[in-house]
Amino acid sequence: MLPGNLLDDLSPHARVATAVLPFVVAMLVRLLFGRTRTAGWLITISTVWFAVNVLVAPYSEGMRSDIRNLGRYLP
Repeated sequence: MLPGNLLDDLSPHARVATAVLPFVVAMLVRLLFGRTRTAGWLITISTVWFAVNVLVAPYSEGMRSDIRNLGRYLP
């Protein structure tokens, strides 16, 4: 398995978890340690990670096949 194909083998729920979990962890760090520079950077990085995951999701193989099959369900 190539590293680029790692996310293609994940279930949809696991993909959502990989996008949301870093942000949740960053928010927990913020709650536990207060407003620190590290917590701020973690929130910034995890927000960018989430945005990249959301923007790149339509280009995954599973999503492309779902979009192609969408025409069957529309009148």
